[in-house]
Amino acid sequence: MSDPLGGLLPDLVPDLVVVVLVLAALAASHWFLADLRTLPPTAARPARTPAVSVVVPARDEEASLPALLRSVAALDPPVAEVVVVDDGSVDATAAVTRAAGAVVVPAPAPPPGWTGKAWACHVGAEATSGDVLLLLDADTVLAPDALAGLLEVHARRGGLVSVQPFHRVVRPYEQLSAYFNVVAVMASSAFTRRPATGPMAFGPCLLTSRSDLLSAGGHRAVRDEILDDAALAAAYTRAGLPVTCAVGETAVTMRSYPGGLGQLVSGWTKNIASGASSASPFATLATVLWVSVHHAVAVGAVLSWILALTGRGGWLATGDVAVWTTAWVALAWHLRSLLRRLGSFRWWAWALFPVPLLAFDLVFARSAVLTLVRRSVRWRGRDVDLRGPRSREEVV
Repeated sequence: MSDPLGGLLPDLVPDLVVVVLVLAALAASHWFLADLRTLPPTAARPARTPAVSVVVPARDEEASLPALLRSVAALDPPVAEVVVVDDGSVDATAAVTRAAGAVVVPAPAPPPGWTGKAWACHVGAEATSGDVLLLLDADTVLAPDALAGLLEVHARRGGLVSVQPFHRVVRPYEQLSAYFNVVAVMASSAFTRRPATGPMAFGPCLLTSRSDLLSAGGHRAVRDEILDDAALAAAYTRAGLPVTCAVGETAVTMRSYPGGLGQLVSGWTKNIASGASSASPFATLATVLWVSVHHAVAVGAVLSWILALTGRGGWLATGDVAVWTTAWVALAWHLRSLLRRLGSFRWWAWALFPVPLLAFDLVFARSAVLTLVRRSVRWRGRDVDLRGPRSREEVV
């Protein structure tokens, strides 16, 4: 008697593999992004407000600083002082800062063994007197109640409080940052429901007491690190201090790389491959699985559609077109749910996900080549030397 399933099972195998891979990718992202916590949205003003000093390391940030400084001036509770560390700017960074009523502190050239940003943060911290330090990148913007939320989290947890800002996406090319944003938070391991496998922080927004920063060794402890935020989190953990991460949503936002596609490519080139090397092995494996499944579905679905519409390419396509289409819709919809938490991305960034995925591939490949082969990248007019811990130079 012939087995009615004998010829059917081999045909089902590709479809089953697709289903299993998609479910595995969704499960992996759910595990690492299950707790995308935010700052308390209605945080009450603390009964006793500590003196908060804002430090902004800046290099050629005349375009970004006005929005940040206006938002800082509107914070409730108010901050005690705002210091912008001018890290060798050749534009009107200093003039814009003074016009907004903030203090400009010129940063001397970094000493040997210091990265540009770590040195600027160190100079800024030394120039302030507040009990609490709020370190902000120049392209961030805070809602009026953001400081109250930061202080509430810090009052409960202590240590280092870090926020990954909500990415304000304005021009079409900025949509290409979609996968970079998801990969950054997923690989960080900062948003699992269980304790992360390793400490992580996000550099655009950091709040800490001065005493805790000193206990962790200050920026001197991370002076030669390209990823100073992750290294600072590790320094806090070594000192027995907690690190608490959140996503910005409406409280803390940023617009990264408004200067054009070249700036976006250069910025993510500097960050993404080095960031991948700092992730935990488990987080790296999960993130690679998630990205790889997106690649497989993008290619498989397109090939199956070509076969269904033209009858050609059958030797390349495998599996049922309905399964591939369902997989595409499932991944796109899930990507939509993540991007809505991380930035103001438009519909096509998730519905046509192979487009930003291809941008991610190209920039990651460029970053990997420069990081692993050339051992140097360039950002804001400075070379980022990656050859050794004492020979690096990096900028804000």
